[in-house]
Amino acid sequence: MAESLPEHDRILQEIESTDTACVGPTLRSVYDDQPNAHQKFMEKLDACIRNHDREIEKMCNFHHQGFVDAITELLKVRADAEKLKVIAQTEEIIRCRVQQRNITTVVEKLQLCLPVLEMYSKLKEQMSVKRYYSALKTMEQLENLYLPRVSQYRFCQIMIENLPKLREEIKEISMSDLKDFLESIRKHSDRIGETAMKQAQQQKTFSTALQKQNNVNYGRNMHLGRNRILESRNEITLKRTFEDEDEHEEEVLTAQDLVDFSPVYRCLHIYSVLGDGEIFENYYRKQRRKQARLVLQPQSSMHETVEGYRRYFSQIVGFFVVEDHILHVTQGLVTRTYTDELWNMALSKIIAVLRTHSSYCNDPDLVLELKNLIVVFADTLQGYGFPVNRLFDLLFEIRDQYNETLLKKWSGLFRDIFEADNYSPIPVANEEEYRIVISKFPFQDPELDKLVQIIINTTHLEQACKYLEDFISNITNISQLTVHTARLYGLATFKDARHAAEGEIYTKLNQKIDEFIQIADYDWTMSESDGRASGYLMDLINFLRSTFQVFTHLPHNNNDHAAMSGKVAQTACMSACQHLSMSLMQMLLDSELKQISMGAIQQFNLDVIQCELFASSEPVPGFQGDTLQLAFIDLRQLLDLFMVWDWSTYLADYGQATSKYLRVNPSTALTLLEKMKDSSKKNNIFAQFRKNDRDKQKLIETVVKQLRSLVNGMSQHT
Repeated sequence: MAESLPEHDRILQEIESTDTACVGPTLRSVYDDQPNAHQKFMEKLDACIRNHDREIEKMCNFHHQGFVDAITELLKVRADAEKLKVIAQTEEIIRCRVQQRNITTVVEKLQLCLPVLEMYSKLKEQMSVKRYYSALKTMEQLENLYLPRVSQYRFCQIMIENLPKLREEIKEISMSDLKDFLESIRKHSDRIGETAMKQAQQQKTFSTALQKQNNVNYGRNMHLGRNRILESRNEITLKRTFEDEDEHEEEVLTAQDLVDFSPVYRCLHIYSVLGDGEIFENYYRKQRRKQARLVLQPQSSMHETVEGYRRYFSQIVGFFVVEDHILHVTQGLVTRTYTDELWNMALSKIIAVLRTHSSYCNDPDLVLELKNLIVVFADTLQGYGFPVNRLFDLLFEIRDQYNETLLKKWSGLFRDIFEADNYSPIPVANEEEYRIVISKFPFQDPELDKLVQIIINTTHLEQACKYLEDFISNITNISQLTVHTARLYGLATFKDARHAAEGEIYTKLNQKIDEFIQIADYDWTMSESDGRASGYLMDLINFLRSTFQVFTHLPHNNNDHAAMSGKVAQTACMSACQHLSMSLMQMLLDSELKQISMGAIQQFNLDVIQCELFASSEPVPGFQGDTLQLAFIDLRQLLDLFMVWDWSTYLADYGQATSKYLRVNPSTALTLLEKMKDSSKKNNIFAQFRKNDRDKQKLIETVVKQLRSLVNGMSQHT
C-alpha cells in the first residue's frame, strides 16, 4: 500500500508536467496496477485537486485586491476603447468627406476643362478640313472665353503657346492659296477677257438691231405705203438676232465661272480677323501691279496676225474684269481710285504699244481688223466703267494709217492694172453677157433701165411713124397736103407710153430714195459728229449719180428729141433732190423723234453738205446756176440757224424779204428747238451748277417763247 502511494504521486506529477497528447500511456499505467488501484488513484487525484483549490484560494485571497483593481482598470479601459472606436470612425468619415469634396472639385474642374478640350478638338478638326476662318473664330473664343477659366493648368499653357503657331500656319496656308489664285487668274485672263469682249459685242449687235427696228418704226408714218416689205424683213432679222442671242446666252461664261474667287475672299477675311488687313491689301495690289506689267508687255510678233492683237486685248480685258469684280464684291481690297490709277497707267502703255506695232503693219485688212478690235476692246471696258476716250482718239490715227496702207495697196494694184490693160472695149455677144458685165457695177436698178429702154423704144417708134406715113402716101399716091392723107393713131399712143414711163421713172426714183432713207441710222443723242457723212447717204448719192448716167442713153438725134431727153433727165434729177430734201426735213421734224443733240445736228449738216455738193456737181447737164441746189435751201437755212445759233438775226429780220433765214418757218424752228431743249435738259444733269449751261438754257427758253408768239401770231392772222 505504501508502495502504491508514491507511484500515484509520480503519475500525478507526470500528468501535471506531461503534454496532453502524451498523457495516454500514463493513464494506462493506472489501470495496469493492482486491483482497486483506480479507486485509490481517484482518491489521490481528488486530494490533489483539493490541495490545488486550497492553494488557488490562498493565491486568490492574496491577489483579490489586485484582481479588483485590475477589473476596475479593465472597465475603465473598456470605456476608453469605445471612445477610441468612435474616434476611428470619425476619422474615417472625415477622410471620406475629404475624398467626396475632392471628387466634387475634380468634377467641377473637369466641367471647366471639358469645353476647352472640346473647343480645342473642334479647332483641330477645322484645321484638318481647311475651315481656317472658322478656326480663327474658335481661337478667339478659346482665348477670350474658355482658356481664362482654366489658365492655371499646364495643358492650357500648352494650348496658349500653340495658338500663335496655328495662326501663323493659317496665314501661311491662306497666303499659299492666294498665290495659287493669282497664278490661276494670270492663266485665265485671256479667256475671261475673250468672254467679256464677246458679251460686249453681242450686246452691241443686239442694241444695233433694236435701234434699226426703232428707226423703221420711226419712218413708218413718213413712208407707210412703201416700207411694208422692208419692215417685215427687219422684224425677221431682229427676231433672228434675238434668237441667236438666246442661243449664245447659255454658252456665255462669267469670270466667276472660270476662276474660283474664294481664296482671295478667305485670305482677306483671315488677315482682317488677324488685324493684318492692310498688309494683305498692300501685298495683293503689289502682286497685281506686277501682273499688269506682264499683261501689258506684248509679244514681239503681235503685229503679224490679228490673233496676236486679240490675245493681247483679251488678257488686258480679263485683268481689269477681275479687278472690277474684286472692287464690287470686297470692301477696301481695291478701290476705285486704285483701279483708275492702274487703268491710266495701262492705257498709256496700251496706246504706246498699239502705235508702235501698228506702224509695222502694211496690210490694210489687218489694220481694219485692228480697228474693230480696238472698238470692241473700248466698248467692253467702257461697260465696266473705265474711261476710254483716249482709245477713241487713237482710232483717228488708226484711220489715217488705214488710209495710207490702203492707198499704197490699191495704188500698186491700179498701177499693175493700168500697165497690163490695153484699154480695148469690152465685147458683149448677147444680153446675158451684157447683164453679167453690168451687174459688176454698183447702184444699178433693172426697173429703171427698163423704163429708160421704153422711152428709147417709144421715141424711135414715134420717129418711125413719119416714115411710115410717107410710105403709105407713096403707095396710095395721095399727097400729104390733102385732107384725105392717112394719119397714124400710134403716134399719140407712143407719146402717152413715153410720158407714162417718164412719170414712172420719177416715182421709182423717189421710192429708191425712200428705201435709202429707211436705213438711216442716226444717233440723235450723240455728243459730237463722226466727222464724215453717213454711209447710207453716200450710197444714195452714188446711186443717183450712176442712175442719171443712164439717161445719157436717151436718144437725141435731133434738136427736139435732145431737148426732150434733157428735160426728162432734169425733171428726174430735180424731183429726186426735192424729194430727198423733203424726206430729210420730215426726218428732223417727225413727232416720234423726241430729242436731238447738237452733235446730231452737226452730223445731219455733214449729210446735207454732201447733198449740196452733189447738186452743184451738175449730175445732169442743163441746169442754170445753182437751180438744183435751191432744192436744199430750206434745210440749209434751218441748219445754219442752229449751227451758228443766230437767233437774234432771225428774230430781228423775220418777215423781211432780205432776211438771211427767209425760208425758215417759225413753227419748224420751234419744233426742232424744243427737241434740242429736251435733249439739253436730259444730258446736262448738273447744268444748274455751270453758268454757261445755265445761260444757254435761259436763252433757249427765251427763244422758245418768242417763236411761240410768232407761231400764234401767224395762226391768228390766218
